[in-house]
Amino acid sequence: MTNVTAAVIVVATVTTMTKRRDKVAKAFGRVVREMRNALSMSQEDLAGEAGLDRTYPSLLETGKRTPTLTVIMSIARVFSVTAAWLVKRTEEELKRL
Repeated sequence: MTNVTAAVIVVATVTTMTKRRDKVAKAFGRVVREMRNALSMSQEDLAGEAGLDRTYPSLLETGKRTPTLTVIMSIARVFSVTAAWLVKRTEEELKRL
């Protein structure tokens, strides 16, 4: 394998992983928005209760940020669901994208 071939493989792998991460972020954002709206919460309310920066829920909901496990657990606590439930709903939403 040449260096050029190896570089092409690495770029293709990274591109595929980035596209997958972007889809997961969008799916998670949709779930957060759905739950937040169902609870009649503003993004600022969610941020305050979850201990996040006030702009972070917007970035999550638009898929511009990928949450850490700590953020997922904080949001789950605010929504009175488990982190596992949020992940499961995200998986379900992914199938619709």
